[in-house]
Amino acid sequence: MARLFRWLLALAVLGGIAFWIMTWPTKVNSDDFATLTGDAARGEPVFHAAGCASCHTAPNSDATDRPILSGGQRFASDFGTFIAPNISPDATHGIGGWTVIEFANAVQKGVSPDGAHYFPAFPYVAYAKMEAQDVVDLKAFMETLPASDAPRVAHEVGFPFNIRRSLGGWKWLFADETWVMKNTPNAEVTRGRYLAEALAHCGECHTPRNPLGGLDRANWLAGGFIPGEGKVPAITPDQLEWSTQDIAYYLETGFTPEFDSAGGAMTHVVENFGRLSGEDRAAVAAYLKALAQP
Repeated sequence: MARLFRWLLALAVLGGIAFWIMTWPTKVNSDDFATLTGDAARGEPVFHAAGCASCHTAPNSDATDRPILSGGQRFASDFGTFIAPNISPDATHGIGGWTVIEFANAVQKGVSPDGAHYFPAFPYVAYAKMEAQDVVDLKAFMETLPASDAPRVAHEVGFPFNIRRSLGGWKWLFADETWVMKNTPNAEVTRGRYLAEALAHCGECHTPRNPLGGLDRANWLAGGFIPGEGKVPAITPDQLEWSTQDIAYYLETGFTPEFDSAGGAMTHVVENFGRLSGEDRAAVAAYLKALAQP
């Protein structure tokens, strides 16, 4: 009996060590950012494409060119309710004073300055594919926005989902940072892939998820679900029969070829894409039409 207990204890210790190693936060390579200088003008379209204001402005606030990123919006899920934090330049309640590397670790790896895992309600798995220069430019633009002293509000997530360390296991299982579209036929589709899969993180809403919240990449953009809003439509070529011109026009104006208009969370996407160039909207349309048939 004592021998069995020792074996069980040894297995428990080994399991604990394996869990600790597997869930250790992964960070960016600081060398990738060492020689880069941020440019706020270049960072502005990155900010809009990434949809930062859509989640991090106060509830029911109007979109502006200089939004106050005070946080406070609530996002319900099967795992609890996530509350967007203050990411304004305020040094106490926001992200003022963060270094470029701390910012990059948060945006691309979902790791806080003190080494804790962020919940994947923050789409860092998509942002992981961002170019380092865009990350630096994004930070430079965000530093020009108004500061807010609104305190952060804790997420309403219960046990066991509130165990931050376990999110390292979630990342190990589901944080696939590779492109879904492996090969692109031309530069326009390559740009569209970057916008759709990385910056605009279209898959976060338009792709179904498994029971643990990981994206079902085998059914990329085949339709998802948003608690409180319902089903999100598929936008794969076999389901979206619009022309590239129709898609680009919808992203600019919110109007469909059937004279309907965007609603729900998609209104924020249209607000963001309306601030981008016509070339970028056309690139996303080209990417969607170029996706392989299921």
